[in-house]
Amino acid sequence: MMNRLRLRSRASLLVASVSLFTIAAATPAVAQDENPAGTETETAAAQDTSGQAEQEILVTAQFREQRLQDTPLAITAIPAELLEARSQESLVEVANQAPNVTLRQQGASFGPSIGASIRGIGQFDFSPAYEPGVGLYIDDVYYSALTGANFELLDLERIEILRGPQGTLQGRNSVGGAIRLITRRPDADGGGYVEATYGSRNHIGFRGSASFTITDGLYARISGTARQQEGFVDRIDYGCENPGSGVPAQRPAGDCRVSRHGGVGYTAVRGQLRYNPSPDFDLLIAADYTRDHRTIAPEVLVAAQDPGNTLNIGPAFGPQFICGRYCNYSAFQQPAIVWAGPAAPGVPLIATSASDESTFEGWGISANLDVGLADWVQLQSITAYREWNNEFAADDDLSPSNIGLGQNQLDYWFWSQELRFNMELADRLDITIGGYYNDQRTEYFTLQDIRYAAIPLQFTYFPGRDPVNADSWAAFGTAIWNPIDPLTVTAGIRYTEEHKDYTFYRANPDGSFNPFLGSLTGVVGSFDGDRVDYRLSVDYRFSPEVLVYATTATGFKGGGVGPRPFNPAQARGFGPEVLTSYELGIKTDLFDRRVRFNVAAFYSEYDGIQLALLSCPQFGGPGPCALPQNAGDAHIQGLEAEIFARPVDGLQIDGSLSWIDFEYQCVNIAVVRPLNPGETDECSSDPSILGGLGERPPALPEWKWSIGIQYEIPLGGGTLTPRLDMSYNGATAGGVTSGGFSLPSWTVANARLTWRDEDDDWQVALEVTNLFEEYYYLTSFDLRGAGAGFVKAQPGRPREWAVTVTRRF
Repeated sequence: MMNRLRLRSRASLLVASVSLFTIAAATPAVAQDENPAGTETETAAAQDTSGQAEQEILVTAQFREQRLQDTPLAITAIPAELLEARSQESLVEVANQAPNVTLRQQGASFGPSIGASIRGIGQFDFSPAYEPGVGLYIDDVYYSALTGANFELLDLERIEILRGPQGTLQGRNSVGGAIRLITRRPDADGGGYVEATYGSRNHIGFRGSASFTITDGLYARISGTARQQEGFVDRIDYGCENPGSGVPAQRPAGDCRVSRHGGVGYTAVRGQLRYNPSPDFDLLIAADYTRDHRTIAPEVLVAAQDPGNTLNIGPAFGPQFICGRYCNYSAFQQPAIVWAGPAAPGVPLIATSASDESTFEGWGISANLDVGLADWVQLQSITAYREWNNEFAADDDLSPSNIGLGQNQLDYWFWSQELRFNMELADRLDITIGGYYNDQRTEYFTLQDIRYAAIPLQFTYFPGRDPVNADSWAAFGTAIWNPIDPLTVTAGIRYTEEHKDYTFYRANPDGSFNPFLGSLTGVVGSFDGDRVDYRLSVDYRFSPEVLVYATTATGFKGGGVGPRPFNPAQARGFGPEVLTSYELGIKTDLFDRRVRFNVAAFYSEYDGIQLALLSCPQFGGPGPCALPQNAGDAHIQGLEAEIFARPVDGLQIDGSLSWIDFEYQCVNIAVVRPLNPGETDECSSDPSILGGLGERPPALPEWKWSIGIQYEIPLGGGTLTPRLDMSYNGATAGGVTSGGFSLPSWTVANARLTWRDEDDDWQVALEVTNLFEEYYYLTSFDLRGAGAGFVKAQPGRPREWAVTVTRRF
């Protein structure tokens, strides 16, 4: 407790110190501000008088073009040039430099999906039964699934990460925050680039884009990328590697590697057609296609113990199958047997096998229409349709033992429509009103051959008949009022209605009735809910250098039905989670705008937290569990700081720091243990109940920081720019309940050396990622509490190098 109080005191002292420093540094008077918040901004170049125009960032987080420093939101804005300088190629890599943001490529059991969390709020399960919690947008088009969401950073203008509840200005309600990817639009300037990459483990990549004019006012742009690379975790044939072990070899002696997990096989193309005959009419039609075919996510076994099942088939599971830092012994096959357990002895189980490759294939089309209906009103329409198919499998125990093997296939489509009216009702009053609707359907096929359980569980079989339907509609509005030059008040409101239904189908693999869960076949679980959310923000510009803002906002994530009941008692629903957030922030431009420093402190009340229990004997006895429940309520507080500095011409420094404190206020008793006779389920603050859950949710580090430094060296006929980036991620919990496997902290450094010719037509870059060969884990999956006896983890990528040659035209 004393340590926690000290941390809070230090955080409060830091906020106060920063406030005094930034206000003191703001030497010009307020009356001298010729560009107050809430008014139209000049171009970055026109405002800049110190030769630092390239550091200015314009954002559209409030759907008006504003300077980053004029926007009263906690935003991390990353221009394309900085993404390139950091050698970042995919979305999850961006989180390393974003305060209190966690993006993770998930492990093999979750397929090619990501986990996303902002300020401790998000989602890490790909199942369509859940809502993401963090909104992902590409050119204002909402992407509703975590599957396939680790986008390649292709032909972007910038990325905006908005922290805190969003929704009164756009699309889908996002309780944790939103991530907006803004692509480069075709225009009359034309141009483009092509580049080629070669690097470690036969890393071969090509990407490029080109923009051209078809006729006056009609433009097109096409961009594409293709990358291939061998994996870095070896899948080894255990019998071949260990002759005499009693495990039959599947490969000849001396050639024991079956494949390499963690490979890359990504291809994507996007085309855009833009009709812009006048400033009052802009129509952008975009279409994209993605194919991601690779070996599954790289995982290693970190703990193993015999689960004590009674099958007596194949090698006993144990620590002998812990292969090493970058290898595993997964077999991806289980033989046909006759069940010998105490429940239903004699039940035959068929042989199962699967591939260790994952395939994602998807496409989408969208239309963004922007029309000036009058001098004071603008209409924006965003229409989109997306469809994808995903197939993957996982040998969860990473060994030749018969513990568990899962096969999965998802077929998905999504349609959305959004309308917004942006109005200038007076010189000092802007209003946005809008509406949003989406319709979504997913069909989920899976065959889970789980043999560590006390009953024969090779039954979770959905032959294309497990539909999940979801739809949502909302109306929202925001008013931005500038009563006097230095003061702006922003108020927003949103009404949302959501529906989701999940139809269960449970049968044996041959389609016959399953005696354990057959009663679930045809059962429909559903969730219907509505909610009013709001945002109120006040910002005050003390001087051209200092903006201070205070915000309160609410958000929610809809409830649903647990998609994976392993017994009838686990066929349970869960309710929505709700967040109320309070934030204080300072944005500064100091020392003739050579230093940009932003800091935000927040406090949130988080109720009805949705957590997936991997052990739940209180719901149906021992055995597998993957049950989402409303675990309880918590308070979250944190601090975030970002800096961008150019102390001298050519030298650039950027960094971030975040701290977050998560504390359960109460925990629902039935989530951590069975109810005692006469006891009712309630949210209890009893220490013995609070201790049943981990101190904080998974993937939530208490501390994060990053630092990057580069210096552009003139060479006479070009420039040479060395750059070094370092990022730190604190230790995180690996599971929901206490006592689970935790992921240690890690620090990773990347280096890059870039040469550009005098006209910036040619560029050659040498990059080395994970420069100091840090060994660390990104994710883990601990099923010891469920009786499986193992913990597996996904290591981060080892040191890699690559050379990239770029030609711009």
